[in-house]
Amino acid sequence: MNDTLLRSVLAGYDFPGEPTSVTEIKTGHINTTCRLTFREPAGTRDYLLQRINTFAFHKPEEVMENVTLVTEHLHRALVSRGMDPENRVLRVIPTREGRPLCYDTDGGAWRAYNFIAHAHSVDAVESPEQFGIVGRAFGDFQSMLSDFPIEKLHDTIPFFHDTIRRMDNFEASVARDVAGRAECAAEEIAFVRARREAMGRIVRMISDGTLPLRVTHNDTKCNNVMVDDVTGEALCVVDLDTVMAGSALYDFGDAIRFGASTAAEDERDLSKVRLDMDLFTAFTEGFVSRTARGLVRAELDNLVLGALVMTFEVGLRFLTDYLDGDVYFRIESPDHNLARAKCQFKLLSDMESHRAEMEAVVHDIVEKHL
Repeated sequence: MNDTLLRSVLAGYDFPGEPTSVTEIKTGHINTTCRLTFREPAGTRDYLLQRINTFAFHKPEEVMENVTLVTEHLHRALVSRGMDPENRVLRVIPTREGRPLCYDTDGGAWRAYNFIAHAHSVDAVESPEQFGIVGRAFGDFQSMLSDFPIEKLHDTIPFFHDTIRRMDNFEASVARDVAGRAECAAEEIAFVRARREAMGRIVRMISDGTLPLRVTHNDTKCNNVMVDDVTGEALCVVDLDTVMAGSALYDFGDAIRFGASTAAEDERDLSKVRLDMDLFTAFTEGFVSRTARGLVRAELDNLVLGALVMTFEVGLRFLTDYLDGDVYFRIESPDHNLARAKCQFKLLSDMESHRAEMEAVVHDIVEKHL
């Protein structure tokens, strides 16, 4: 990390106390993140300082407008519930000029947050109980934002979950076949085409008003939930860069896709890839217990569809990138994106074979909490 740039950023803030250490956190893949420690009369206080990856997020000002609005709303919701918000929601630290962003001498965009203390995140689900905690965290996130004025949010990644548009782009990639790979992916191409009508259903339901737009996190992996070091309970949902308007089905579905699979999303031994029903049940219980009375019936009735569509969409993105010559996702081998697509499509096939069981689980849990 460039010390000169860092000093220019720190000069833009008025952190109380005396700085004692700056530690780079290297677990993230998108933004550059530091932990700042300051000594104050009552002890030490930590902050997070991040440089936003403007290649991934072209309009950091709009990203931060969304983050600021959402975190302020969550802060008010926690207070109204009689809870101390200090360690339960990210808080944007303003610059000396009162802005959410600070620019370094190279034009890099930085933001600062409070540090969620005495907490950690988990990269992979280790038990149904743990996944239930994650489900409650994302359910609380959805519940506390249920009355957020959705029209205030910027669409920072246009058409992010427009599955119909993604399928159209996929067909264009098949037709171009710029990398000469369509023949190698013939089976996967046929798999996508056979599901075109079914996988466009959420987009159509949003368009006709059956499904409402809500604040969605859009990256509901378990490692975006901070849990208490002692109790193991969820404290705070983090990584809010992709917060936008969307369907609650997307957040539910992506959490299931990532967390309830028995294998990594690029597993090559497809015999290892399936849906873990115990994990599915645990997350659903956690999520629905917090959202059943806030979501409309059409949302509750289509949660399983969300899991199918998100698994399909991620596989479709991998396959499209493979056909385009691997221009978006980082790869470790020439067929890495194809292997990823195969893995997601195997998971989807397993979900399809267990759909009736999944629907029955959701139905019973919803009825219990209504």
